[in-house]
Amino acid sequence: MKKRLLPLALALSAGWAAALFPAAAELKLQSSAWIGMNDVKPATPRFGLRLQPVLSLVQALGGEWKLDSEFSLAASASGSAPSWRAPAVEGGIRPYRLWLRLSSSRFEARLGLQKINFGSASIFRPLMWFDRLDPRDPLQVSDGVYGLLLRYYFKSNANAWLWGLCGNTGTKGWETRTTAGRVPEFGARFQAPFLAGEAAISAHFRRLAPGAEAVRPLESRIALDGKWDIGPGLWAEAALLHQDDPAAPLSWQRSLALGVDYTFKLGNGLYLLAEQFFTAEAVSPLGGGVNGITLFALLARYPLGMMDSLNTVVYFDWQNDQMYNFAGWQRTYDRWQFHVMAFWNPRQGRMASSPSASGMFSGKGFQLLAVWNI
Repeated sequence: MKKRLLPLALALSAGWAAALFPAAAELKLQSSAWIGMNDVKPATPRFGLRLQPVLSLVQALGGEWKLDSEFSLAASASGSAPSWRAPAVEGGIRPYRLWLRLSSSRFEARLGLQKINFGSASIFRPLMWFDRLDPRDPLQVSDGVYGLLLRYYFKSNANAWLWGLCGNTGTKGWETRTTAGRVPEFGARFQAPFLAGEAAISAHFRRLAPGAEAVRPLESRIALDGKWDIGPGLWAEAALLHQDDPAAPLSWQRSLALGVDYTFKLGNGLYLLAEQFFTAEAVSPLGGGVNGITLFALLARYPLGMMDSLNTVVYFDWQNDQMYNFAGWQRTYDRWQFHVMAFWNPRQGRMASSPSASGMFSGKGFQLLAVWNI
């Protein structure tokens, strides 16, 4: 019943907001459809449809202050057709973004279901704390989180973030354990110019759902990241996580991503990005690591012209000696995008520890995607 009431509640909220924001309202719609197949036997076509209406509202409040909001739904259906006479289809409707923001040139406060992401890394992202963006996904779809985000921008180009989250029942980002119910989680970030680029420190704290010991352990995270442009772009992102759980002998986790990118003056411009990722668990912050994961990624993009581009992403799992390959072609019109994607991956991939490198493309196959924006 709650799921059925959700679209109605969103519609009522949008109607209330439309009355509150008489100045400007904009309605957009993104629709996408895809079909694909991989090497699972017997050969089974898979398909999907996604609709995302977005209502944006803006109201000037005087001076440099304004109030704006975004109401967005994700309606999707997907399935497979081992027999075209009886396809198996499932789908649903849920809020995708639902936030209200008060802002000026130096300050913003955003409340509701929103995307919160930050950090310098591009692919494996130790700071992927609240989203699960996949660089191979043309739509860049990711669930949001319910919370309040405050940001302040200093004249020195430094900025400070403060957030509080509540009501997020599933796992987010790299999480493997859910947050304790009805217990808020908090975090902060400070970013400032440093040498020829920027550097930042971030922290986040939450209570975990009770385990076998019926306690709610405290999870603490702290991270450092920076990015510099010295011709090629260079970045580093490191995170340290601790779970105060007596039932977990390996209570510390370390992760590090190092990357570089550059656009070569070849033809229309060849963009290359390489990123190396390390993570391990330990009994102490500086102790010897176990259950280590070492991943490497290489991404390339090449524009064929004004309308067409090619891209490829290769992952290599050093521990398991496995390679994951993806290649795509994109054609863009004013309102249409068409994608042809091919992938050549292990059927039983072992990169589940990397949310951005698993799940979407398994085995060997292809996918065709059409996107329409109005």
